[in-house]
Amino acid sequence: MRICFLGTSGWFDTRLGNTLSVLLDTEKAYIVFDAGGGFYKLDRYVKEKKPVIVLLSHFHLDHIIGLHALAKFNFPQGITFYGPPGTRKMFRQIINFPYSMPVKQLKTKLKIRDVAGNLSLPEGIQFKKLRHTGTCYGYRVEAEGKVVTFCTDTGLCRNLELLAKGADLFITESSLPPGKINEDWPHLNPQQAALTARKAGVKKLILVHFDSGVYFANKDRITAQKAAKKIFNNTMAAKDGFSCIV
Repeated sequence: MRICFLGTSGWFDTRLGNTLSVLLDTEKAYIVFDAGGGFYKLDRYVKEKKPVIVLLSHFHLDHIIGLHALAKFNFPQGITFYGPPGTRKMFRQIINFPYSMPVKQLKTKLKIRDVAGNLSLPEGIQFKKLRHTGTCYGYRVEAEGKVVTFCTDTGLCRNLELLAKGADLFITESSLPPGKINEDWPHLNPQQAALTARKAGVKKLILVHFDSGVYFANKDRITAQKAAKKIFNNTMAAKDGFSCIV
């Protein structure tokens, strides 16, 4: 399976890239983590009629702003969205007049599911609540004998490590610059991401969600990568458009 990084920034789009959206292309489905500004690129990659599944972490605008691009998609298989409690309500409010084309008028049919109560996610997908300012989920996908974990917008917490445990690929955020901690607005710095990767025994760490108000140039991302590699060597800082085989 292949990972494609559609957007890797946090907070707002810049010349370095769009806000966060990551595509996992498996044999059985296209699985998309978050729908930030990079989400508009999805139709460049969806070429088969496999199911399209979007896993939303939370509702901060930099993680859902790409939903406005739904009007340009025409996927005959439709798209199924999963997200924290309130996902259906969020779609009714935002993907609707006067903000965007209403869901019922889209060419691509949507199914929208709140991940709560007894709702089951598709086979091989797990979720846990992370530590952020509001409800935020991290996801773990097991497919083709591999494990990919996606966790963004979180401070250090037990569930972060549990989701990452033994993963072949751990995709997590580096919102804060090296050494910075902000307990009032929980996010990770690159050293914290690397420590989690080491404790969880992952094989590879890829940093994403670089706060655009802090990471002004690619050299800043490289600085974060270097800081993380001192703790967990198999680390890289992602760029928009990067892809790799898991």
